[in-house]
This record gives sequence, structure tokens and C-alpha cells, in this order.
Amino acid sequence: MLGTLEVWTDAGRVTLPSPRHQRVLAALLLAPNSVVSIARLADAVWHDEPPMTATKQIRNCVSVLRERLGRERDFIVTDGPGYRLSIVDDELDAIRFQRGMAVAQQFAAENSLRRAVDTARDALRLWRGPALDGLDAVALAGPITKLNEQRYNAVEACAEWQLQLGEHQAVVEELGELVALHPLRERMHRQLMAALDGCSRPADALAVFSALRARLVDELGVEPGPELRAQQARILAGARGKPSPATGVTPVAADRVPRQLAAAVARQWTAEVELRSLNRPEPVPLTWRSTGRPVTAGAALPRRDVASRGERLVFSGDLRDVVAKFRQVPSRQLVVLGDPGAGKSVLAMLFTLGLLADRCEGEPVPVLLPLASWNPHREHLWQWLATKLVEDYPGLGNKAVYGADAATRLVSDRKIVPVLDGLDEIPPALHAAAIDALDRAVADGSPLVVTCRATEYEQAVTQSGSVIARAAVVEIEPVEAEAAIEFLTARTRAGETRWQPVEQRLRRQPDSPLALALRTPLMVDLARTAYAHPKTDPGELCDTDRFGGPELIEDHLLDAYLPASYTHRPTPPAPHGRPVTPRTYDPQQAERWLRFLARRLQDQQTRDLAWWRLDRLMPRHVAGRYLGLPPALLFAATGWVAAGPIAGLVYGLSFGLAGWLAHTIGERPGPLRVELRFHRTTSRFLRRFLAGAVAVSLLALGWSLSPPVIALLAVVFGLGIAPHVWLDTPIDAGTVTSPATVLRSDRTAALAYTLSFMMCMGPFWGIAFALTNETRFLTVLGGSFDLVLALATGLASGLLGRFMLGTAGSIAYGLAGAVVGGQELPRATSATQAVIAGILFGLAVGLAVCLARAWGAFTMMRLLLAARGHLPWHLMGFLADAHRRGVLRQVGGVYQFRHARLQARLAGRTEPTAHS
Repeated sequence: MLGTLEVWTDAGRVTLPSPRHQRVLAALLLAPNSVVSIARLADAVWHDEPPMTATKQIRNCVSVLRERLGRERDFIVTDGPGYRLSIVDDELDAIRFQRGMAVAQQFAAENSLRRAVDTARDALRLWRGPALDGLDAVALAGPITKLNEQRYNAVEACAEWQLQLGEHQAVVEELGELVALHPLRERMHRQLMAALDGCSRPADALAVFSALRARLVDELGVEPGPELRAQQARILAGARGKPSPATGVTPVAADRVPRQLAAAVARQWTAEVELRSLNRPEPVPLTWRSTGRPVTAGAALPRRDVASRGERLVFSGDLRDVVAKFRQVPSRQLVVLGDPGAGKSVLAMLFTLGLLADRCEGEPVPVLLPLASWNPHREHLWQWLATKLVEDYPGLGNKAVYGADAATRLVSDRKIVPVLDGLDEIPPALHAAAIDALDRAVADGSPLVVTCRATEYEQAVTQSGSVIARAAVVEIEPVEAEAAIEFLTARTRAGETRWQPVEQRLRRQPDSPLALALRTPLMVDLARTAYAHPKTDPGELCDTDRFGGPELIEDHLLDAYLPASYTHRPTPPAPHGRPVTPRTYDPQQAERWLRFLARRLQDQQTRDLAWWRLDRLMPRHVAGRYLGLPPALLFAATGWVAAGPIAGLVYGLSFGLAGWLAHTIGERPGPLRVELRFHRTTSRFLRRFLAGAVAVSLLALGWSLSPPVIALLAVVFGLGIAPHVWLDTPIDAGTVTSPATVLRSDRTAALAYTLSFMMCMGPFWGIAFALTNETRFLTVLGGSFDLVLALATGLASGLLGRFMLGTAGSIAYGLAGAVVGGQELPRATSATQAVIAGILFGLAVGLAVCLARAWGAFTMMRLLLAARGHLPWHLMGFLADAHRRGVLRQVGGVYQFRHARLQARLAGRTEPTAHS
């Protein structure tokens, strides 16, 4: 594969009769030991135009390939809907290369750079040219490009190690050839510059930089990245032979990113474990073993004695040894299945913390993420993962500290162990595609852990034939009676007998409704919570007349959970020692609010309770009306003050309809994860100032203003726009996103945008109103409407609308601005009138901008819903309190109900439970 397609067997080189056979074999080779469907093979052969007989021709090709490969061993196996190339790792040069580079990376992580270089060079010698050179198959271009990219990454990694060893001359020639082949690849250019400088050739090194910069500017219109500029600066300063890492930051800073991320992940999930009381004293005992379902491919699990018997090892364990068992899986790939409430999320959480606890320096960092937001048809897994990393750990987006695309580098360099929770929460129609996409993403041996409901996973695999080929698949077993008893009675006082009837029923009647109900950790934990108070009687669960089936007991425990959770308890201190005002909520009132949220989430078919999507809890046209109305009233007041009630009506209706339409159809930007920072912003401040000054100068010309007035407005507008550069990403990669931090950061951004537009547009409109020369250009409607002014104002309003609500905002506000701007507006009769009109206009624009931001819309919607009694006035405090009580769980910047069963139960209930 690593060159022209060549196949060798014990009998010698195998000749393939036609390009069609080459493409079929190449498609199988690119997914070794994985099922490749006939449709995918046909796509590889004919791309988008397969003939009617494609299936038959593919089968004929496979038959010929089997004959050419020899009958001594069945290399191509028919497997479900397609074929699978059955080989061991040593039989494919691509796998040998990847394995060799993985070993080299491990040596490098251990600071054994000499061994890393030697191992990497051995792996690179397997390449004889571009991957599958000469193969004309459009559908295989992606995997082939990925292979070639792995080669170039390996060359760059090896060159980096040699530069650190001081072997500058050894890499100059190779890097020079590669730079000629890849004239825009910045990392290679940076390494070549470092090597030339280390060989006492700084002039040649600077010439490499100049040539690359010219190409980038001429062809792409961009400047070289920070790592190249930093290398140039070092050469100019005479710092020879000190290569900068590809990130453009010091090696210490580059190494610090995984450490800080690991610390942040540990803090995040340790806090969640404490809030869920999983260590009081221990979580519900949970065991798992290799699944008996037909969902495991090949020899994914280790074997007892491969040499003698090849007998498959039954993989089993519990929460205490899941990390150790995971390390026994050769591929470091694991799928965890279980029934609803079986403890998959708890296992994923404790697994993440366990892997962090014994993580060695240089090992990948486990990161637990919910999988529900991934659409495999739209995003590659690694792209989605990098985006989620920046969302949940926003410090990774700080280019000044960690270089460009730090999250992407962590993912592409395999510095992350993705622990993906809830594959079943992806829409069912995407399950099969998600499994196939996961298999493609980790086909190179990348580590992966995925959790999923057992039935949904089995259905997807059965229907599509897609599997994660190298993953061990285990299934969580039902909770045993003794384990349930141990957990239920772990915190009872000595001599307490309340739980004795339950103990006896579980031991003596393993098939009773109570025993069947308490077979999942969720229900066992709910039972202990519901009957935690010493005055409650858990023995009532044994009443078969009242609870004739396990479903009735489960519903009862779900119903009893909220009243038990909302018993009064002291509020723990908030993070960083900030004081927290104790809050108490009436259980029935809290349940009504939570039930409202659960119903709306069920209607939206989501589990994510994101504050920035609060307006989705009501019909979009209704939310649009309330979000568009307040600015419209201020615009109406502006028109009234400026030109009377008719103008006020036109202003109000125009901008009111625009706001309603834009908020109903448009897409509001998501929350910004920023903080105020002034360091090193001077140059960007000046650029933003000039851009604002030029824009308002052009707009002011349409009002026929004098040059001094235009200059004044340019300064005002520039000073209003420029402060946006002070909004920057957090500086620390250890910053963890939470709903509260996301809200605070977006509030900062929303207020900054609101104030800046108020300061820009208010003075501009007031001054223009006071000093306009009332020039007309192309009038219609008896001279009362000017088309040129309408066009100028419409364009300006359209740009503002696009900033607020995208294309829909651009069209809606552009039309409103044209209607308003084209009216005949006389000059202000007094300075007071101009000042009042300017203030009203600035407030209107600022409020419109604010309500188009996530925080502004959230504030309006929460006040509206609170006024209607659907939600509390202090919503975020209520949600944080529900999180502390264990009713909600926190996943990055969103909340979720503790379990989907609890959300579904609340959504389906019509009345709150009685206060117990």
C-alpha cells in the first residue's frame, strides 16, 4: 500500500488482472479486518455511476481476487452485507508503519529521542512512494490522503526529534525536497529554517521564510503562522539551533497543555462524583463481562493462550479494575453496553478518573464527553471532538498561549482518549452511520471508549453490519441481590431494622417485582434516596397488592425521588470560595418547574438543558414577537420625537416586524466563551478603530454632513467598535466550562456589544439629525421618500442585522432600515430634541443587539416564563441547586436530568406528587 499497490504471497508476487480488481482490493486493504459493504466497493470502482450489474461484478472481482491470493487461506471473508479482508498486522505495511510510529512516539514521550528516531526511520523505510500510487479511485481519495498525511506527520515528528538531538545536517536535504513538494506546509518550512540555522546558514533559513511568506500572501492572502514568525525572530536574534515546536510556543508550554487539561478533567468529574454522592461510602456495586450479543468483530479481546489453543478469554470485572482491564485490550478500544439505568455513565465517569489517577507523563488524556450532539453525516469524529474540547475547555482556544488549533493538535496527535457517553442518544437513524464512522476514525489504532444501550447497539449492528472492528464489547450485568442489600444498608444506623423486609424479599424471592425492579444501579440508588429519612418505611415496597409489577415500583421510586431530594440541607460552598446564599424550594413548586422543563426537552427530543436555548421552550414565532417588541417600542419613540406620531408608527412597525421575522427565522449566535483582557491588544484595537471610522465616514456622506462632523463621528464610532478586541479566550487550558461560566462570559460579551453599539449609533444618529443638510438625491412619492438614502441606510442596517441574526437578520433589518432611512426627516429644531432622539435611537439599537445575543435572549425569556409561573425568577440559581441535590447533572456548559428515565417520568406526569 505504501507505494504502488503490490501483493505478495508465499508463491510470490500476485498480479491483478485489471484496475477494477485493484480498486476492490485497495478498498479492502484500507479497512483491514473491517466489513466493507458491496455498495462501498462499487463506489470505489465506479464512483457515482455504478452499472446495474455492479453487485454481480463486485462478486466476480472478489472471486478472482480469492483465486489469485491462493486457496491455502481465506484472505477475503464474506461477512454480512459485504466482505472483510482477514489479515494479521504484520501482513500489511501500513499497519506495520503505524505500529512502528506509535512505538517511536512512546520512546519520545520517555525522552529516549535516539531510539525514537531509529524506530521512526525503520517505519518510514516501508514507504516506496505515495500511498497506492497510480490507483485511480475517486472514492478512495480520502483514506489515501490520510495515509499520505500520516507519512508526512511521521517525517516531521522524526525531523523534530533529530533537531532536538542537534542533527541539523542530517535533515536538511530531506526537508528541502519535501518543502519543494509541499510549498505551503508551514511545519516543514519551520523545521527547514531551524536546520539551516543550525548548520550556520541563517541567510538561507531567512530566504525560506521570505519565499513561503510571498506564496502565502500572493496565493492565499494570509501571513505565516506564529511558529514560523517565532522561528524567524529567533534567527534574527541569533538564537541558532533551537527549533520551536510546531505550536509556536515553548516546549514547556506545549507539554503543559495535556497536564493542564488532565487536571481540569480530574477536577470536573471529581466534583461531579462528590455531588452524586458516589463515594458515600461507595457506588452501587457494578460488574460487567464480555457481551454475548453478536456485536463483536474478530479477535478484539485478548486470548488465554494464542499459541496453543487460541481460546478466547472471557473479559469481566467491576468498577475497581475497569482501567486495568482496559489496558489489557490491545487496541485500547472498548464499547460498554447496558440497559437503561445500568450505570454506563457512572462507569464512564469513574473510568475517566481512574485512568487519570495512574496516567504516566506523555500518555493521552481521557476526556469524557456526551455524544448526543454529534452528527456523523456532517462532522468527522475528530473535528467534532476538537470543537467540543474548545467548548468545554475554552482555554485551549487561546492562540497566544498555546498556538493555533491546540485542540485540533491534541486530537490529531492522539493525545486524547475519547470517552464518549451515550451513543444511543444520537437519533436512531444515525446509529449505524455513527458506528461506521467511529470504526473509520479509530482504524489506525487510536484509543476509544463508547457507551450505549445494549438493545440499540445490537439493532444498529444487526441492521447495518457495521462494527467497531478492534473494540472489546462488554455489557454491564444486573445488580445482584447481595450487592443491592449492601448498598441500601451501608448508611443505616446500628440496630436499625427498616430495611429487613426488603433484605428478606430480595434474598428469598429473586423473581419478585421488587427484586426485578432493583436490578439496575439507578433504581437501587433511587430507593436509598427515597427512603433515606428514618421515618420512611421501605418495607412498603414489598406490598404486592400495591406494587404488582416492577414497573410500578420503578415509577414509585421516580416519583418519590424529588420530594426526598428537596428536603432541607445546608448549601455547600461554591468553587473558589465564593459565598452562596442558601436557597430553599417548596418540593411541589420545584417539581412543577422541573416538569415544565422536562416536557419541553421531550418535545425537542433532547436531554441538553442549555440556558442559551431557553427561547426554544416556546413556539419560535411567539419568542420572536417578545424579542422583537422592546426595541421596536424604542424605535417608535425615536421616530415620534424626531418627526411626530406618523414617523413613530413607521419606525415602530418597520423594526418591530424586522425583529419578529429575524428572531423567528434567523439563527442566533451561540454563547461566547470569553473574558476581558487588555494585554497585547493595541495593534488589533487600532485596526478595529480604523475599520469603524471608515465605515461610519462612508455612511455619514449619505447624510450630507460636513467634514468636521464626519471626523467627529468617525472617532466616536471607532472608539465604540474597537473595544471588542478586549474580548478574548480564557488564558488557562485548565479552565472548565460550566453553565454558570458560559453565562458569565457571554454576559460580558453581550454587554460589551450593547454598550459599544449604543455609544456608536446614538451619537451618530443624534448628530446627523441635528446637522443634516436635508439633501435629497432621487425622490419618489411626491418627494417624501429618497431611494438613495433608503439604499444607504438599508445596507448599513443589513450589516447590523447580519451581525445579530445572520442572513435572516440581514434581510429583515435591511428592509426596515431602507423603509425608515428613505423617509423625509427634517433637521432637529433644537439641541434637546437631537439629544433625546439620539439617546432613544442608541438605546433601541443597543437593546436589539443585546436581545440577539444568547444572554440577552435568555434574560428576556426567563423573565417572561417566570412571570407566567413556568419557571423561577432566579433560574440559574434554581438549576445549580438542582444540580447540587443530584436531580440534574452537569455536562460541560449544559445541564441534563440525572437520567433519561427521570426526565421522561416528569414529562409524562400531569400532577406533582404529594409532599412526603
